[in-house]
Amino acid sequence: MSSSATSGKDTSGLVKRQLEKGLDAAKSDVKAISSLGAEAVQSGGYLYPFYGLVYFARHPKLLESLKPLMVRSLSISLVTVSVMATFAYLPQVAVLAVISGPLAFVAAIPLVLAESYFIILFLHRTFLTPAVAERIFDAVLVQKGHAALVEKGRALNKSGGSVTLGKSLLSPVARKFSAQGLVRYLVTLPLNLIPGVGTAVFLLLNGRKAGPAAHDRYFQLKQLDKKARQSFVEKRQGAYTSFGAAQILLGLIPVFGPVTAFTSAAGAALWAADLEKRNAGGEAGGEDSNIDVGVGHVEL
Repeated sequence: MSSSATSGKDTSGLVKRQLEKGLDAAKSDVKAISSLGAEAVQSGGYLYPFYGLVYFARHPKLLESLKPLMVRSLSISLVTVSVMATFAYLPQVAVLAVISGPLAFVAAIPLVLAESYFIILFLHRTFLTPAVAERIFDAVLVQKGHAALVEKGRALNKSGGSVTLGKSLLSPVARKFSAQGLVRYLVTLPLNLIPGVGTAVFLLLNGRKAGPAAHDRYFQLKQLDKKARQSFVEKRQGAYTSFGAAQILLGLIPVFGPVTAFTSAAGAALWAADLEKRNAGGEAGGEDSNIDVGVGHVEL
């Protein structure tokens, strides 16, 4: 047998194994979310991505420092959505007409938006530095009075009543696509063919993975190992699932959705700050500390 044939066989076997892992993960997620409904609603985790939007609106300095990055993000989104609307929408309407009949024009919208979201997310992680989300996360934590926690992973340049984020002292949190996550997304994508309910299930299934990922930086600063992180997430699985679902929902907003990746990072930090307060015996929420926080140098 030639080496090229052997190599092709190995590649085919690897793809098959990854596909099986992804399918198994999707099946496991379906079973899990069926028991998380009430917990997800009661947790209020889904509110934090929206809190992040409000936080940005109330802190124009934070928004101003990220304006060039947001312009680039909006450009990527506009081009992607335009291309998908032009070349993918009508063909999918034609296919869905067999299933949904006259509702095909409506049923194709969430499907195209979900496809666009995945493409934009890939482009974001390829062309926009993932360290930006970490800077936003750290800046919000400092603003909420948790500078000591942030200093475990980042230098803080203090001057008078202001703080500027310096260089990270830890390796950047990996935000790469996993084969398993890709398969999960593609396998659950057709759920959007079912108006309303199908899209909700799609958001929850993918939110179960996206939610904990939003706190990767928090786990890093807390110096949690893999086992401790898993235990932490399992105790709050409903909250993390609802957070991830809300984050993806905001990301599906045409054109402007990708910008919410930055606001959701702020929302994740607000949640982490509340967790820290509760852990210390205090109450969640409250005003910011009287510190002027700058995100520092943001690479484009």
